[in-house]
Amino acid sequence: MKELLEDDPGKEILLLGNEAIVRGALEAGIGHGSTYPGTPSSEIGNTFEKIAKDYGMYFEYSANEKVALETAAAAAASGVRAMVWMKHVGVNVASDPLMTLMYPGVRAGMVIVAAGDPSMHSSQNEQDTRFYSQLGTIPMLEPTTPQEAKEMVKYGFELSEELELPVLVRTTTRVNHARGVVTFDEIQEPDTDGHFEKDPGRFVAVPQNSMKNHPRLLERMEIAEEISEDSDFTYEASVEDPELHVISSGAGFTYIREAKEEHDLPISILKLGMTNPLPVEKISEFIKDAERLLIVEELEPFLEEKVKALAKEANPDVEIYGKGTGHFSRLYEYNPDRVKEALSDLIGFEYEEEPLEAEEYDLPPRPPSLCPGCPHRATYYAVKEALGDRDGVYSSDIGCYTLGIQDPLNAADFELCMGSSVGAAGGFSKNTDQQVFAFLGDSTFFHSGLDALVSGVYNQHDFVYVILDNRTTAMTGHQPHPGTGKTGMGDPAPMLSIEDIAEGAGVEFVETVEPYDIEETTEVFERAIEHDGISVVVPKHPCALIEQRKVDWSPYQVDQEECKQCHICTNKFGCIALVREGDVIKIDETLCVGCGQCAQVCPFDAIKQEEKE
Repeated sequence: MKELLEDDPGKEILLLGNEAIVRGALEAGIGHGSTYPGTPSSEIGNTFEKIAKDYGMYFEYSANEKVALETAAAAAASGVRAMVWMKHVGVNVASDPLMTLMYPGVRAGMVIVAAGDPSMHSSQNEQDTRFYSQLGTIPMLEPTTPQEAKEMVKYGFELSEELELPVLVRTTTRVNHARGVVTFDEIQEPDTDGHFEKDPGRFVAVPQNSMKNHPRLLERMEIAEEISEDSDFTYEASVEDPELHVISSGAGFTYIREAKEEHDLPISILKLGMTNPLPVEKISEFIKDAERLLIVEELEPFLEEKVKALAKEANPDVEIYGKGTGHFSRLYEYNPDRVKEALSDLIGFEYEEEPLEAEEYDLPPRPPSLCPGCPHRATYYAVKEALGDRDGVYSSDIGCYTLGIQDPLNAADFELCMGSSVGAAGGFSKNTDQQVFAFLGDSTFFHSGLDALVSGVYNQHDFVYVILDNRTTAMTGHQPHPGTGKTGMGDPAPMLSIEDIAEGAGVEFVETVEPYDIEETTEVFERAIEHDGISVVVPKHPCALIEQRKVDWSPYQVDQEECKQCHICTNKFGCIALVREGDVIKIDETLCVGCGQCAQVCPFDAIKQEEKE
């Protein structure tokens, strides 16, 4: 990672798209960076965490995306170049301040990186964040490659200062997680010496001030439209007498370019780099003589609908193809074959679809699962043991623990977004006679689990609030949070106590348990179920991936003479290190981490730890 700090203009290096984004910010002289981790944007923060001190900037993992954006906005208002980044659903959390921030704008450059996740590789939806640029009147850039991601982030700071507005850089998984050759330019020294010049008429969003700031925002966007017309990130690749005109942006452009070059197709392409505001004149000029026009963009018809509106004046006779004609879907990310299929239908060229490599093999399904040794598995097992035959509702949340949905645990019934498990649990408790559980992790508790807890106490909700504390932000790569005792800069920090916060909010039943002790954990949940009102249980044990670095346990094995083949270990507990061959249960020693949870589950003491030599 330190290689990103080399001030060696002209050097070419292979970078992940997220690393290229970091380099672009360094070349722009970023002074402040803030985020809440979320895939596919997580590596941006992971990288800054390693280099921020050496570079001389400030970086933080904020409690959530809203706070991350607010800290960056304050930095930019104080004259410090700032960047905030998040996954697409994180923009929902940050949208409240974002919509208003556009009115006063900023003084120094501010870039907002919003990483979309078409096909939902690690997300609960695949919303198209581009509509936020329209909703909030935000200038937006869309890179197609790691090199362009670096350049757009760097340029985004300059554009932001020219317009005095934050600039949105919208990426997708195939840009964030692509690797490509990136050429270094000169690194700027960070300017972290900010000073806020007071201007209440601009920066205090009371109605009378916002009434003056809104026209200003619209005037700035008119300037942005002029800039869009001359953007170097928008360019045309034309041929004589094209059979088809194509407009594209983002990852979709890389697929259409690949098809054109690979098959020497007679198509002209307009690649858009700045997609809000659109370069109206450039698009109109491109389509004015076109007979047929294809729009290639993932997810929603954001460009398609806008181009259709422009075509009514520029070329009302042009036939426009895309999602409206069924050539592309609003579902999932695209690939070269999907784009070639649409082109083949429109211009009649033949191509041979390349089968996915996995289709050549008879591979078993491999759903995601809790890791061997994960303390969450023991927690879920204890909850179900404590509940017994009673009817329960398991309100889940965003994190590793969502994998409790898998067999045999089946401990996730309802889940919307980060923090929703707690609010939803309150709703279930007031509207059903079922026993309700809310599950969320320690990082998510600080992100969005506090407000619903306070509301639940106030409104006298009745459910068991399970805060699975594995001492990290596990699913996105083990980033710190307010309960870990260190910051994103690596400095010591106050270690906020989940238990103290819950007690401070008025919860009367607050207990911490060691989930590896399944008997004790079950007993605590039995008492929590009987408690009237909200009961908070905090199963506290480090993530198994962290613990494996520190603890050298011996694996366990099944004593076949003692095993009665009751299959409780596989049918109710289900650690993936337990392998069933017919009726025989064995333990895969390559997976077993020696945590001993399964040994506690076995009613016949048939699972025993191997002795170390």
